Amino acid sequence: MRFDLDEQQRAFQDAVVDYLRAECPMNRALAPHESAEVDFALWRGLMELGIGGMAVPEEYGGLGLGLLDLAVVAEPVGRYAMPGPFFEHALATLAITVSGTEEQKAKWLPMLVTGELRATVALAEGKGQWAADTWTLDGDQQLSGRKQYVLHAEGADLIVVGLKGGALGVVEGNAAGIELTTVPSTDAGRRLAHLQFNHVAFERLALPVGESVVDAGLILLAADAFGGASRSVQLAVEYSKEREQFGQAIGAFQAVKHQLADMALMVEPCVGLYWYAAYMFDTAPMAAHEAAALAKAHITEVYPKIARRMIEAHGGIGYTWEYGAHVWLKRALFDQAYLGMPQAHRAHIATMSGW
Repeated sequence: MRFDLDEQQRAFQDAVVDYLRAECPMNRALAPHESAEVDFALWRGLMELGIGGMAVPEEYGGLGLGLLDLAVVAEPVGRYAMPGPFFEHALATLAITVSGTEEQKAKWLPMLVTGELRATVALAEGKGQWAADTWTLDGDQQLSGRKQYVLHAEGADLIVVGLKGGALGVVEGNAAGIELTTVPSTDAGRRLAHLQFNHVAFERLALPVGESVVDAGLILLAADAFGGASRSVQLAVEYSKEREQFGQAIGAFQAVKHQLADMALMVEPCVGLYWYAAYMFDTAPMAAHEAAALAKAHITEVYPKIARRMIEAHGGIGYTWEYGAHVWLKRALFDQAYLGMPQAHRAHIATMSGW
């Protein structure tokens, strides 16, 4: 059986690569780490490319594709460490697509597809309670409680909130009773906040598919991490060809060759993990839970190791602030922690499997 991306998926991925290669060089990825401003322009550019509607049915202005198609464009977003919103908007849009009523979809999806509305997701509670079966926030018409580590919450038009029993609800970003507290983020390109809901009006989505939404988030993070790890290998190789020592490029030294080869061998097999998890989500969503967790656990565990080795391959310049290699390490640590650490996902799968 041949398992590979089709021409359309390659074309979408190449379009995002071309866009970000031109618009998001290293200095732009570094900029949010030096400024309090959020870069929304790159996200708007992706919306203009049609990326906002990848997994949205055609009747709501989307392309009617699947999570695999969305994941393969999330890969170059991670490859270029694109700052600003993307992941949370894509996940919120997907949540409304799979969980909303026809009326709710018609109300929100067309404007989410174009970027006229920007959305985020509020899932975590307590001490790392990311899983849908740990959510406790609930209510009939109003919500009172706290959600943590919400991406780009400030200025968001819609907030998809995880509720008790794996249910989902939608809160309008300008609703009365929301208290927002910004918190430090390892990756300054992706801003975080805690949200306190005080009798906030919300609209419950029809289907309690919170677990599937989390699975989709795990897959998108895995794709982002694979893209970042691949770029880290590329940056290390390119620098090893340029940097000279003792009259020759350092890439000619056997020890450096071995290091670069080891990095490539750690990264390249990972692509199949997130492809398979996304494929399972599209074709057999009830069986995708394990694949999503394992893809996220393994790839986000590999990424920080590769980013560290990339910095080491650069020598002294790799440790400087101005060069920007540290941006990929910080993104790697963010991807690893968001939606739960690798060990938490492995333990969850082991428990489910009765190990």
